[in-house]
Amino acid sequence: MELSNKKWPLDFFMSQRQEVLKTWPTGADVDLDEAIGYQKGIPLDRRFVTKLNEAQKSRKTLVQPRAGVPLISEHIALLSHLEKEGEADLLPTTIDSYTRLNRYEDAQRGIDESKATGKAMLNGFPAVNHGITGCRMVTSALQTPVQVRHGTPDARLLSEITLAGGFTSFEGGGISYNIPYAKNAPMKETLYNWQYCDRLVGLYEDAGISVNREPFGPLTGTLVPPCVSNAVAIIETLLAAEQGVRNITVGYGQCGNLIQDVAAIRILEKQTNEYLERFGYKDVTISTVLHQWMGGFPQDEAKAFAVICWGSSVAALANATKVIVKSPHEALGVPTKEANAAGLRATKQMITMLADQSLDDGGRLEEEMSVIREETSCILERTLELGEGDVALGTVRAFEAGVIDVPFAPSRYNAGKIMPARDNNGAVRLLDAGNLPLNEKLLRFHRGKIHQRAEAENRGVSFQMVIDDIYAISKGRLVGRPH
Repeated sequence: MELSNKKWPLDFFMSQRQEVLKTWPTGADVDLDEAIGYQKGIPLDRRFVTKLNEAQKSRKTLVQPRAGVPLISEHIALLSHLEKEGEADLLPTTIDSYTRLNRYEDAQRGIDESKATGKAMLNGFPAVNHGITGCRMVTSALQTPVQVRHGTPDARLLSEITLAGGFTSFEGGGISYNIPYAKNAPMKETLYNWQYCDRLVGLYEDAGISVNREPFGPLTGTLVPPCVSNAVAIIETLLAAEQGVRNITVGYGQCGNLIQDVAAIRILEKQTNEYLERFGYKDVTISTVLHQWMGGFPQDEAKAFAVICWGSSVAALANATKVIVKSPHEALGVPTKEANAAGLRATKQMITMLADQSLDDGGRLEEEMSVIREETSCILERTLELGEGDVALGTVRAFEAGVIDVPFAPSRYNAGKIMPARDNNGAVRLLDAGNLPLNEKLLRFHRGKIHQRAEAENRGVSFQMVIDDIYAISKGRLVGRPH
């Protein structure tokens, strides 16, 4: 079957499914009818969709951490701590790196070594190896809905086992879990593999079980222009909707400028709904997520809390449906459960204090939303044009042409020609637009913003600005000013 944005016929999906479930022995335990029956037995208040829809309706921002350890009992203990002591509204299960690369034998060795040494020898939870039974032990032990978070170019078996295992939300997509994570994964292949994941979710939807899907918004998390991440989020939403997904959370990684970040989230929600309406997907519910700062963190714990609280403020003022929370140990490695919980409580406190406040910076906010909307439209319309109306084909060709280009990505299927830098107010602009299909008005806008900063700093426009900006927050500033 050739790649196209067409819903997979059921018989074709089932033929593919037989091969996927043979990939690792735990796949043989998956029975779709039994899995649907199990999901139907999960109470509504422990389902991701329920919590998100309630938050979306009330414009409340929920808090969710990242977390995952190799052994089942320890993982349950960690999530229970974050549920109770961290006051998390939603919980994650972060998958280990071997599973993300489909290296299940290595993951099994990590489990065995973790048991033998009493130390976590994997950087996450190996859900495929633990299988349906292990996953159900985790999801049934908690009162809070649990999401699978990972970074997997080929997540077909992972999606089968975790959905059968009682998880009610599944993160990722064929672009966002390829370009920032993999070097040699062809775009056509990962889009195809993720159509499988979305078709599986669509089957649960057909059976009356709503499963939340969340494209990974931050991409590389390093000076990503909002138009690039928003365009990718909208594309992955359209791809998922075609396969039958009905509840989608579009995400954005905090860049640092309050006005730009709030504008990006607000226009992302609006523009996603507009494109869904345009292509006839009228029964899809959209929510939003703000990822707190994904770049370098200060090592000092107090300073790290300031970065966390800044991101919390953005999420609250943008009315994001949820926020993915960092810990004050971000610069030091894997956080303790106590540090993870502290980041959650700090975030919740900021959101609570801002719950009755709004950002009414009319002119600047509206201008930023307008710019991001126009830039995103330029990328999306050119992508559709390249695909002759087919967004899947268009995406493959758009990456080949550099029409979609993610800065600092490892993938050899990404052009890597655009060069972002901050303007004088800390907003992310384009020092070099590469082959992004922006019109001359937008290109002049970016050139002007970068030159304003260069003049203020009494230096020329150069790559040094980019380097300075990458390390700025870890050194206590937003804009990488010269000494």
